[in-house]
Parts: sequence; structure tokens; C-alpha cells
Amino acid sequence: MSTPHVVVVMGVAGTGKTTIGPLLADALGVPYAEGDDFHPPANIAKMSAGTPLDDGDRWPWLDEIGRWAHGRAGLGGVVSSSALKRSYRDRLRAAAPDAVFLHLTGARELIERRMSERKGHFMPTALLDSQFAALQPLEQDEAGVAVDVSGAPEDITARAAAALRALDGSAGAVPRSDG
Repeated sequence: MSTPHVVVVMGVAGTGKTTIGPLLADALGVPYAEGDDFHPPANIAKMSAGTPLDDGDRWPWLDEIGRWAHGRAGLGGVVSSSALKRSYRDRLRAAAPDAVFLHLTGARELIERRMSERKGHFMPTALLDSQFAALQPLEQDEAGVAVDVSGAPEDITARAAAALRALDGSAGAVPRSDG
């Protein structure tokens, strides 16, 4: 990317935000922030118990991520956040208007398998249905790209970086890179 945007790596749980985010940050030469680290302990406890967060739980979390993104304006950065709903992305954009979104997408079966294989994460596979139910994919007027999570992390990262570079050169159009 030729301009230092903040990239929000978004998607349902299990798409690889925590894996792809740092790889992408390295590829772009900017810092990475793990969105889960912005959750207050009450949110972690709620999700660990298998209870989905409601908007009241999410707003303070999104505001913290937005503050980080705002602080990186003009410098660039990568941060993970599920950002499942348009209203959540709008809230992040209110704090960081130049943010762009990388939507990691994939087949439910693949994502569920990956979630069941990971160890030590608070998000149970039981919440995957609620994640997909809440998901509102990027709309045409939102700066961002969608990239399929099939394949090795390095391949996904390369596709994501290329799609973001194409976005940067297209003056805000939303190219899709699902392959």
C-alpha cells in the first residue's frame, strides 16, 4: 500500500484474524494490535461461558480499538476485530476515517474445523452460529477487500496484501479477492 492506512482484519471467529493480522502487519511494515486484547475481562468471561456479546458489550471494546486506530492515523497499522456488523465498522470508521477492512471469509465447515483444533482460546465453536447470523459482509461503499481463508497463512497473507494494494490504487473501490 502506498499510503499508511490502518487495516482492520475482520471476520467471524476462526477465520484466522490472529494469524493473518501479524503476518500482514509484517508484510506492510506496520505494527499489529490484537483486537481480543482490547476486551474487558467481563467480555472474555461471557464468551468463555458460551454467551454471545450484545451491542452493549461491544461498544466499549470497539471504542478502544477505534482509539488505537485513530492513534495510528497517517502511520499505518493492522488490528483485528470481528467487525461483523456495518454499525460496528461505522463506529470504527468514526474514530479512524481512513481505516480499510480486510474481511477474511471461508466455508463454515473449514472455519469450524479450525476453531475445534485451536487450543487455549476463549471462543467456543458453539458461538460460531451467532457469529454467522450477525455477519454483514462489506458493502460496496466500504473501503475494504474480502479474501478467502483457504490455503496456507502465507498464501492468504500474500493475497490480502495484493488486494489491499489494488484497493489503494483504485481510489476506494471495493475489489473482491475470494480466490
